[in-house]
Amino acid sequence: MSEKLKKYQEKRDFVKTSEPKGKPANGKQRKKKGLKFVVQYHAARTTHFDFRLEWQGVLLSWAVPKGPSYNPKDKRLAVHVEDHPVEYADFEGAIPKGEYGGGTVMLWDEGAWEPQEDFEEGLKKGSLKFKLSGERLHGKWALVRMAPRENESAENWLLIKEKDEFAAPGTGISDYDTSVRSGRKLEKIAAEESSQTKVIPFQNLSVHLARSVDKLPQEDGWAYEIKYDGYRILAYAEDGSVKLMTRGGHDYAAKFKSVAKALETWSKGRSMVLDGEMIIADENGKSDFQALQNYLKKPTGKELTFIVFDLLAADGKDLRDLPLSERKSALEKLMKGAPASVVYSKHTLGNGEEIFQAAAKIGLEGIVGKKLDSRYSGTRNGDWIKMKCYNRQEFVIGGYQISEKKAGGIGALLLGVYEGRKLIFAGRAGTGFGQRDAESLLKKFDKLRTEISPFKTAPEFDETETVFLKPRLVAEVQFAEWTDENVLRQASFKGLRTDKKPTEVVRETPLSEKDVKSEPKRETKKEATVLGIPVSSPDKIVFKDPEVKKLEIAQYYAAVAKRMMPYAGGRVLSVVRCHKGVSAACFFKKHPVSEGEGTAILEIENSEGEKSDYFYLKDERGLISEAQLGTLEFHVWGSRADDLERPDMMIFDLDPDEGMGLGQIRQGVKDLKKVLDSLSLQSFLKTSGGKGYHVVVPFRPTAEWDAFRDFSRQVAQLMEKKWPERYTSNVRKIKRKGKIYIDWVRNGRGATSVAPYSLRARPGAHVSMPIAWRELSTVAPDGVDMFDALKRLKKADPWKGFFQIGQQLQI
Repeated sequence: MSEKLKKYQEKRDFVKTSEPKGKPANGKQRKKKGLKFVVQYHAARTTHFDFRLEWQGVLLSWAVPKGPSYNPKDKRLAVHVEDHPVEYADFEGAIPKGEYGGGTVMLWDEGAWEPQEDFEEGLKKGSLKFKLSGERLHGKWALVRMAPRENESAENWLLIKEKDEFAAPGTGISDYDTSVRSGRKLEKIAAEESSQTKVIPFQNLSVHLARSVDKLPQEDGWAYEIKYDGYRILAYAEDGSVKLMTRGGHDYAAKFKSVAKALETWSKGRSMVLDGEMIIADENGKSDFQALQNYLKKPTGKELTFIVFDLLAADGKDLRDLPLSERKSALEKLMKGAPASVVYSKHTLGNGEEIFQAAAKIGLEGIVGKKLDSRYSGTRNGDWIKMKCYNRQEFVIGGYQISEKKAGGIGALLLGVYEGRKLIFAGRAGTGFGQRDAESLLKKFDKLRTEISPFKTAPEFDETETVFLKPRLVAEVQFAEWTDENVLRQASFKGLRTDKKPTEVVRETPLSEKDVKSEPKRETKKEATVLGIPVSSPDKIVFKDPEVKKLEIAQYYAAVAKRMMPYAGGRVLSVVRCHKGVSAACFFKKHPVSEGEGTAILEIENSEGEKSDYFYLKDERGLISEAQLGTLEFHVWGSRADDLERPDMMIFDLDPDEGMGLGQIRQGVKDLKKVLDSLSLQSFLKTSGGKGYHVVVPFRPTAEWDAFRDFSRQVAQLMEKKWPERYTSNVRKIKRKGKIYIDWVRNGRGATSVAPYSLRARPGAHVSMPIAWRELSTVAPDGVDMFDALKRLKKADPWKGFFQIGQQLQI
């Protein structure tokens, strides 16, 4: 914990409050010009203004009960309080009742400040003189420390306006009662915060994975847990519904119905994301993977148990950036009222080697070690490690050898692991499957037969005794060791894994203790790694004016990921790739060659019954994987991949004819909004990054595509009928002469539109940027570039609450 922020952090429970925890202050002072100041109006137990100055990596803070005054005669009491993190300068919202400072916070003023004298010396002496350049406060000001009274614990100062051209006889405070950022009044901020459902702040997350090691670290700061043998599950509970997502992106709520129902009942009125392992325990309490496999085939007999070891979100709050120790503490409190089938995974602090020996003695699979200060990055970065009591991992089945004992039966499975995109032969598993298992496997194998070996490196196979398979199935295999020839010895089949993707299966090579210690250092190479994804050719020029390099593209998508993913994640994608930059040829791509990090493949059937592979983003790493492949533009379906036939986003693209003025285009947007308002539909605005604007309408996913498309066409035709000289709903170019085409065709099944926050593959590095309606008159369709977009992230989200609107298409 940063010493400067220790008091601030100790007073707050960051699981409950949405206030920023703050990053450790490095103590380095930025240049004296351009330092931030902020004034926040705080309706807590007692209403007051919080006056904050950025200094030495934190915000020095004073509570000013009556607020600042422009009158030099007014000496306002300013109580010096604990330092706040610099990120607090962006905080506007509600602090829950019962929490420290519970109440509503409004950003009343912000800007830059500049010291007029030696500031460090002034802090010691208790006399600070500075100049403010804000939206509402300007000119010279002073803070003067008062002599302490007897038994007085508070450090009281006076905030005084110095005489200059900005001084005035009145206070100047009453002139302003709205937020300098969002334009909202305090009451509206409070009402919007309380009315909003506490939704899960992310979807389709990648799980954090453990590195295999051959020796445990000796230093303190590690927690150790039992390694369970089951299915890794992320449980999303929200608004009375539950999803149980596997690593492969499949919802197993129907397969694990008893646990899903228990979570539904328990979580009502709350939202949460739990990370854990679904198991079936044997009579000794140990996880039994074969029993779980049998349950998936026939859900009877033994009961399921969901072992929960991490809490990633609670009541709308994203907890992934909190250290593990805090997440575990919050989880333990949360789990006190959990149902019997949902169990908290206890951890032990201490000697990892002793814990491992105890685990081996009672026949457990192994243990998992986790750094107590680690955040949840969703990668395999060495913050979590595992040490197994016996060798066991997943392998891809690439074929089988025909049994010599039984005609057409299985003699041995041919196994492989991936190295990049190549499947490398890893050996054979000739035991572990009985007659029933073999029959079940053969049924699955029949659909996967191929004449070509899937292995890139493998010994010669006798073709008369070998059947090759497409590498689609993953097997759990236990084995004695890897030989010097890099093949398995004494490998035994334990079951199929439907929760893991073949392309994720790699050889698990245990790291040494030295490797474990050095792993984070290798991960932090910023120049060519973003969110754990390597970015090749980072200095390649993608845009010439302004100059933007490939690495900057990846960094941009990492920066906008939190805001972009609700609209781009979990939706079928088409992308525009520009391998040699926007000045060369770019390509529109729908169908993936293979899955990348953070992306997943989905097979979709078209109206003619033909099936094709499409892909979607599972998490923010998918944005970076695509940026690495040269992707600039992301175009998405109007429905989610897990509810493909019921769209939830309707888009109208206003496409003006050549030569039309910006005033006409803006009038078109206003007219469209009038039509939507008359239909009692709330809509949102974004720039296209090109010639026009996009108006987007959120819906609950209840209507199917035909009805959705018909409704959007009717809206466009209504505009055409009302203002025939201005608009057309006809896609043909000849019909657009001197008019704006209201493009409604994007609302059909299989059609896409550019995602919010997506870059455009054209000169200028423009962005399709969400903006507030009041900005229509000031922001042009191509008026936001990549650098403007990054600055806008510091401001309030103009599309906040988009998916909480709850409006429904009336059919």
